[in-house]
Amino acid sequence: MGGAFSFARFGAVLIKEFIQMRRDRITFAMMIGLPIIQLFLFGFAINADPRHLPTLIDIADDGPLTRAILAGMQNSGYFDFIGPVGGTAAGEEALRRGDANFVVVIPPNFERDTIRGRNPQILVSADASDPSAVSGAAAALTGIVQVAVAETFEGPLRSLAGGAPPFSVAVHREYNPEGRTSTNIVPGLLAIILSMTMVMITAVAIVKETERGTMEMLIATPVRPFEVMLGKILPYVLVGYVQTIVFVTAAALIFRVPFDGSLWAFFIGFNLFILVNLALGFLISTAARSQMQAMQLSFFTILPSILLSGFMFPFAGMPQWAQWLGTAVPATHFLRVVRKVMLKGADTADVSGEFLALTIILVVISVIAMLRYRQTLD
Repeated sequence: MGGAFSFARFGAVLIKEFIQMRRDRITFAMMIGLPIIQLFLFGFAINADPRHLPTLIDIADDGPLTRAILAGMQNSGYFDFIGPVGGTAAGEEALRRGDANFVVVIPPNFERDTIRGRNPQILVSADASDPSAVSGAAAALTGIVQVAVAETFEGPLRSLAGGAPPFSVAVHREYNPEGRTSTNIVPGLLAIILSMTMVMITAVAIVKETERGTMEMLIATPVRPFEVMLGKILPYVLVGYVQTIVFVTAAALIFRVPFDGSLWAFFIGFNLFILVNLALGFLISTAARSQMQAMQLSFFTILPSILLSGFMFPFAGMPQWAQWLGTAVPATHFLRVVRKVMLKGADTADVSGEFLALTIILVVISVIAMLRYRQTLD
């Protein structure tokens, strides 16, 4: 049909769309809420130059020079000293568990050997499984040493402050000595892949049944909410198994990522994580009324998994409130399991805390999902 443009018809369609937008509250909330969340996450929580990294110290010579060096490290903002450590073995264990990012070892007779020109060495052991968390702090050590020497040696010893430092600082990068980014990113990528696929597949599949009317037939049966949830979730566990096998094989053969830890610990961890994400997808399906809404809500949960879990940015470098939020994200704990097992040779005891956290999150999500599940259609 031809005819001139009608503002009345145009206005009617426009008003109709605004009314429809108001009724679709989930989509409207996503349009408003998602940009705000992204703004706060990228503006405050994301830090490509992490500071205040937990550091342990093993001091065998507590002289003025040692105190000046440690004060300079503390004032630089990169290192936060969380306490002493008793010996090399305890320091290595702290790095392996993830309790600290650095262990600083001051050798015996350090100051005396420095004055006598014996060039003693300070050892800084660093958890290089995340190279971005180590590089900035390690680069700052040169300037910290120069300032400490200049402030400590005065009078007849001032000559030691000129030229090269009278001692050396050796940075021992553990678990990723080559500093390869893929060694850190590839293990963490498994958490993101499983989050994206498991949550979205489950949510969309269940909502699709609701749209087609098959869910109404299921509701008419005596099937209980927990039985429905298990029946819908378990088939997709096999999908998660296939993804994990393909991923681990590619990581080893293509990217040369080591697998030094317990296979049993890895098996428990990824099974718990798969169940958590499938339960989350089931929970989303109870809130969504269309496949589009299910995809939108799934994306809403994936964003924190990428930004707050420590996948892209060091977890220890985020502000405290962001770390609290990240602790509630399942990917945070699974990512720690994968990196500890694959890169640090962890066993089940080393990651038992992460197992407990994933179990608690699974129980909470499952209970909420079952409470929201309705035996009758609205």
